[in-house]
Amino acid sequence: MRLKTGFEIVYDCPAPVPMLLMLSVHPSRRADLETPDWVRTDPAADVRQYLDVYGNICSRLLAPAGRIKLSSDFIIADSGLIDPYVPDAQEHPLHELPDDVIVYLMGSRYCDTEKLSQTAWSLFGHTLPGWARVQAICDYVHDHIVFNYADARPDKTAYEAWAEGAGVCRDYAHLAIAFCRCLNIPARYCTGYMGDIGVPVVGVMDFSAWFEVYLGGRWHTFDARNNMPRMARVLIARGRDAVDVPIATTFGTAELAGFQVTSLEAPPAA
Repeated sequence: MRLKTGFEIVYDCPAPVPMLLMLSVHPSRRADLETPDWVRTDPAADVRQYLDVYGNICSRLLAPAGRIKLSSDFIIADSGLIDPYVPDAQEHPLHELPDDVIVYLMGSRYCDTEKLSQTAWSLFGHTLPGWARVQAICDYVHDHIVFNYADARPDKTAYEAWAEGAGVCRDYAHLAIAFCRCLNIPARYCTGYMGDIGVPVVGVMDFSAWFEVYLGGRWHTFDARNNMPRMARVLIARGRDAVDVPIATTFGTAELAGFQVTSLEAPPAA
């Protein structure tokens, strides 16, 4: 399968403003790129990239005063396979977890585990450890939260998403991650593209959030928002939660004036 993927984001800046972007395909998927995923700017601006502590590609630029358009469009190859189902994947005793996985057991800015630990154990402590427990968490979060863009806000935590019972894909991911961590299952936040391929079109396309858990010696994909195996995920970034992987951070005033995301199946190569 080939995917035609990209974005166009427009800002109005009353004065020059530094920007930090996470809009490049993750290093783990760069070998699948058939065309470059360069971040273009109009008007032209110098864009410099580096890898953050989680291995994500970050882009820095100084946006000039006025309107600036950030865009990219590229073709990427994809297996066309849905998320793997590994029901026998088991939890690890804490003392056997790799050192670099431990950070994904800790509470973080949006995954306030200290407020959810008692709830997590009361809801899921009786479930079979491992894959079945994580799936039980996804089932609960999927049913508990009502998807509504009107209920989105940038400072909503996992506890608040649970208490309010409404939110968007990042809130589903944050709550599921927090529950997993409360139960000593390492979990990390993912953001990227996931078009409506193989499923009914449900609305305006956007970047998506899902999560990964560490079971059986490797990371596995789960998605409490959709709660079904999906295809054509294109990872952009991973981190503890959304605070580590914002699509754009502006260090000054920048008003969002346009936002469009595309991820569609492309025709076979000629």
